[in-house]
Amino acid sequence: MSRRLFSVILALVASGCSATPEDSGVPEPTWVELFDGASLEGWVVKITGAEPGDDPWGTFRVEDGLLTVGYEQYESFDGRFGHIFFEEPFSDYELRVEYRFVGEQVQGGPGWALRNSGVMFHSQSPGSMLRDQDFPISLEAQFLGGNGVDERPTSNLCTPGTHVEMDGELVEAHCITARAPTFHGEEWVTADLIVRGGASIVHVIDGDTVLAYGSPVIGGGVVDGFDPSEKEDGRALTSGFIALQSESHPIQFRRVALRRLSN
Repeated sequence: MSRRLFSVILALVASGCSATPEDSGVPEPTWVELFDGASLEGWVVKITGAEPGDDPWGTFRVEDGLLTVGYEQYESFDGRFGHIFFEEPFSDYELRVEYRFVGEQVQGGPGWALRNSGVMFHSQSPGSMLRDQDFPISLEAQFLGGNGVDERPTSNLCTPGTHVEMDGELVEAHCITARAPTFHGEEWVTADLIVRGGASIVHVIDGDTVLAYGSPVIGGGVVDGFDPSEKEDGRALTSGFIALQSESHPIQFRRVALRRLSN
């Protein structure tokens, strides 16, 4: 067990032992910083074409206290989709991610990936992904940045190898657009996920709810190169790993924090 993971576990345990300021007797969840602002301890990289833990192109690193995704060592993107996973899974929690897009898309990145990234959750583990797998089987809270002209709402839902239910109906569309604003510049955006196992999931942007759904299951496509034993269509997703993406546009994260929610 790494020192980073040990400290996270201690903080999560402690979160269940403190009273609310109102002394209501209900535990007050404590925010735990999954990204410590100084290192990638506790995180595992998986990039298409490389083994878990290998990042020969220096895609993910810490710069000036920010978890930075960049492509300076790429001559061309060449389909090297990447993810950096926190090393332990979670089930019931609130996740807070503060991000901003910067710079220009690397040559060879697909058009749809312009100012496009996200956080995967209820994901398979990095070690269960095959070398040439592009995306983990997971749910994705998609982060989009504006192109200066068009509306591009952020915090949409995308579903590589998964489906969800909305209003009691199974939704098989790959991406579902959130009722969220468009951020055209390089400003910081605060995105929250409120995840109640497989019961309900809510996307929140800067304090406003922009999307809600539930009952995620494995199913569908838009994921390639996977181990068939990992894709049990119809299996309910109630927990899994959290991962940040690299999809060809530079992005920075200044906070990745989680607090456990009581059942």
